[in-house]
Amino acid sequence: ITKILKISNFHKYNKVFDNFYYICKINFFNFEKVFLYMTFLEIGIKSEILKAIAELGFLKPMPIQKTVIPIILNKDTDIIALAQTGTGKTAAFGLPVLQKLELEENHIQALILSPTRELCIQIADDLMNYSKYIDNLNIVPVYGGASMETQIRALRRGTHIVVATPGRLNDLLNRRVLSLKKIKYLVLDEADEMLNMGFAESIESIINELPESRCTMLFSATMPREISAIAQKYMNKPVEITIGTKNSGAENIKHVCYTVQAKDKYDTLIRIADYYPNIYGIVFCRTKKETQEIANKLIYDGYNAEALHGDLSQPQRDAVMNKFRNKNINLLIATDVAARGIDVDDLTHVINFTMPEDPDTYNHRSGRTGRAGKAGISIIITNLKEKNIIKLIEKKIGRDFIRESVPNGREICEKQLFHLIEKIEHIEVDHSEIEPYLPIIYKKLGWLDKEDLIKRLVSVEFNSFLDYYKDAPDLNVSEHSDVRRKSSRNHNDNAFTELYINLGRIDGIYPSGLIEFLNRSNKGMKFKLGKIEIAKSFSVFGIESDLADQMIHNMHGMKLEGRRIVVKLNDSKSNKPTKEKDKKKYKPRNKKGLI
Repeated sequence: ITKILKISNFHKYNKVFDNFYYICKINFFNFEKVFLYMTFLEIGIKSEILKAIAELGFLKPMPIQKTVIPIILNKDTDIIALAQTGTGKTAAFGLPVLQKLELEENHIQALILSPTRELCIQIADDLMNYSKYIDNLNIVPVYGGASMETQIRALRRGTHIVVATPGRLNDLLNRRVLSLKKIKYLVLDEADEMLNMGFAESIESIINELPESRCTMLFSATMPREISAIAQKYMNKPVEITIGTKNSGAENIKHVCYTVQAKDKYDTLIRIADYYPNIYGIVFCRTKKETQEIANKLIYDGYNAEALHGDLSQPQRDAVMNKFRNKNINLLIATDVAARGIDVDDLTHVINFTMPEDPDTYNHRSGRTGRAGKAGISIIITNLKEKNIIKLIEKKIGRDFIRESVPNGREICEKQLFHLIEKIEHIEVDHSEIEPYLPIIYKKLGWLDKEDLIKRLVSVEFNSFLDYYKDAPDLNVSEHSDVRRKSSRNHNDNAFTELYINLGRIDGIYPSGLIEFLNRSNKGMKFKLGKIEIAKSFSVFGIESDLADQMIHNMHGMKLEGRRIVVKLNDSKSNKPTKEKDKKKYKPRNKKGLI
């Protein structure tokens, strides 16, 4: 109480006490948390904003916030802040800018530029959350891939803050839809990314529309020459703030390097995914083609993965990102361009399937994990020819990679076994739902003793890993090794039986969608698939021969949107997709397809 009295000048600002009570209330009088919030009061955040960020779970300012916020609040000075993504930059510039707005002036006072649509939306959402209790404040995001007319209408209604991508903002300026002549605050977020994406000319064009009296804040993970040039040309004696070491990675990221033969990279990726059962990460590839190929392979092999690259339409991209943010997929396979602006705090891993083009690119990739103070792992899968690039990256980040061995079959099986045991140990049992089935369960399993029951229960899930990694080869390569190894993931076509299903391209079917449908329709059934061929009105796929009858029994005759599904042995030569049929044009049944 003494501390808050000192901060708030009680005789002038008794509103702070209302806010103090509110913070106590939402934290159930957890005074340890309450006094952490006091640090936000100390750096000058007003009560309306403090109340909102308390609800968001902000405990205490992160280093960049503690440094930047008081500078912006106390004086309109230009700032260059260097910090990795995920260090709290949005709140660092967002909270003081919100606090300094003149709400009675109904014109654009702050402009925030970001490199991508996703980051633009995320910043706008964050600012709206921070300003929940500030009345009559308007924030408008403008970005490509959305209706320009809708954005124009929002701007014409009046706004205090515009969050924009450079391309769309320039389009709007050319149409004379908005004026930037009264801007007080300009924020360039992820400035190095904007330059990497070729926005230098657009940014300069926008800055030339702004008044010279503005306050400019530049936030960047790295400080390349182009950033220095912008600062020298457009900023007035900026205060430079560096959180961590300039151009280095976040301290809480573990950097790991696996060295293998180039042909074994995919098998190494699979082993990494199996070794970390709770993996939630981004796998970076260099090209769109490679990205899609790796995603298709992972889906084919039963992993929850999707591709993100420039050939996807905006609705497809949004759908993939929604699935990823909701953790419906564990691995996002992406190009550098497509991944720019992705804002996900809980990533456990970043995996460099192909080597980044330069050390700065690695810095940006690795910065996707280890965010908001959490630990993360950044992995490079490399070969002997890429040793020199590894050394350049190590020099850039100021740390050596940890050279680890690719996990062997025994290590992976051990990890998976303990993961399974932990799941069994902590699973919540719905007693009311399972109670009616217990007599049958006891009757069927009552003859087993405890040890035998545990062994069988574990084996249900675990046998597939034991079978797969039995006699799995060592994938590791020493710096002097040139041993050629046999790939561990080969499919024996003789072990598969072809099945026919009456779903094809006209239903919006594609290989990953078919695999997802088969998994959904055969819950609890573990299986491997062989070759998949999609025709116009049907598909043919391989299934392990000893499971073919079971899959037919599970799926034949089921209804999908009122339609009867046919699944049967593919014993007719007519049921083979042909090149001639594949060339024919078709119209999907509906935009989404059945799958």
